[in-house]
Amino acid sequence: MADVLLLHHVQGLTDGVRELADRLRAGGHTVHTPDLFEGVVADTLEDGMSLARTLSDDEVDARLADLPTDVVHAGISWGVATAQRHAQTRPGSRGAVLLEACLPISGEWAVGPWPAGLPVQVHGMDQDPFFALEGDLDAAREVVAAAGPGLGEVFTYSGDQHLFTDSSLPSYDADATALVVERVLAFLDRVAG
Repeated sequence: MADVLLLHHVQGLTDGVRELADRLRAGGHTVHTPDLFEGVVADTLEDGMSLARTLSDDEVDARLADLPTDVVHAGISWGVATAQRHAQTRPGSRGAVLLEACLPISGEWAVGPWPAGLPVQVHGMDQDPFFALEGDLDAAREVVAAAGPGLGEVFTYSGDQHLFTDSSLPSYDADATALVVERVLAFLDRVAG
């Protein structure tokens, strides 16, 4: 059983994020889903971005202070920034699952190098304007290469939707999400094993 910290996307801790967490819990894993927006759910990506701009990294970290750090850090889109930063910088990190976003490990937006031996899995749609067309897919390939043989995987899914893993949004893709869940559960089983 893996311990997972799943950070929501920019629209907040939606019912769809909770459902995704429940699907991972059904696989036998403990999944923490902190509400970084403290109950606010944004109607649109734009509204969510406005809300996210009011939070500094220090404020986000303070809201996560009481949660374990020796976890698989997971995030969806906006939540990936914190999940990846924590996976790369916090001692005891068990792995990273990055859904629909990925930060580079070199260049302007880099958090730093990928830690030796840290497993990672990245998922996104192959025509998602935020993931595939803004450089996140290239960053994912860089991260997976740095993780080393057998430790990193990047999966792309046919489509152009962002937030396709959230069943409460119109962008949801049930078939792609089922495959994401299957692959993430296999990853968590390996990390826990």
